[in-house]
Amino acid sequence: MSLLEVHNLAVSYGPSQALFDVSLSLNEGDVLALLGRNGMGKTTTIKAITGMLSAKTGQIWFDGHDITRMPSHKVARLGVGLVPESRRVFANLTVSENLSAAARTGYWDITRVGTLFPRLTERADQSAATLSGGEQQMLAIGRALMTNPKLLILDEATEGLAPIVRQEIWTAISALKAQTALSILLVDKSLTELGRVANKAMIVQRGASVWSGGFSELTDEITSQYIGV
Repeated sequence: MSLLEVHNLAVSYGPSQALFDVSLSLNEGDVLALLGRNGMGKTTTIKAITGMLSAKTGQIWFDGHDITRMPSHKVARLGVGLVPESRRVFANLTVSENLSAAARTGYWDITRVGTLFPRLTERADQSAATLSGGEQQMLAIGRALMTNPKLLILDEATEGLAPIVRQEIWTAISALKAQTALSILLVDKSLTELGRVANKAMIVQRGASVWSGGFSELTDEITSQYIGV
C-alpha cells in the first residue's frame, strides 16, 4: 500500500526555482534511497514533503492525506519524522529531556530508543551540548523515533561522522528495517551502506526525477552518469 506519493513537484526559493518535476512513491515498509549529486534537489524535496517549503505545483500525498501545502507541524502530526542535515538537538536539555519532549504514544519510548542506541542510556542525564557529534546524531534519530512516525526521513544522517559512529548508525537503520514496519526515506552518499538497507531508489538531477526503480537495478552506468563525481 502506498504511504507517500509525490507527483510532478515544483518548488521555488523566492524567484529561484529549485525543483521542476520530482515524482516518487514509497510503500509501507519500504526503504527508499533518494540519490543525486550535491545541489540537485534532494534536501529541497525533503523540505517540501515535510512542509518546510511550499510546493509551487504538483501534489504530495501521505497516508491518504493531501499534504501539498500543509504546514510542517501538521505533517509531523500525521506521522512524518525528520532527522535533518544539521542535528538540531536542544543543547540546553538533557538527553532524556530531548527524548521526552518529542514523545507521542506508540511503540517507541525511551527504553526502546536506549536499546537501539545504548550510548543515549549511558548519557541520559547529560546535556545535549556535551555530547559528541555522533551522539547528537543518535539523539536526533531517537527524538524523531519518539514521535512514533509512520515515515522516518534521514537527510545525510552519517555525514561528517567518524567511521565507527557511522557504522553504529547504519547498524541501527538495519535494525529498524528488520524489526519494525517503519517506512524510511534516506539521503546518503554511501551506496554500499544504502544497498544493505534500501529496496528502492530514486535519482534527482537538476531538480527533476531522472531514474527510479529497485536499488538492485542500479547499474554502474547509471550511478556514473547521475551520482559519480
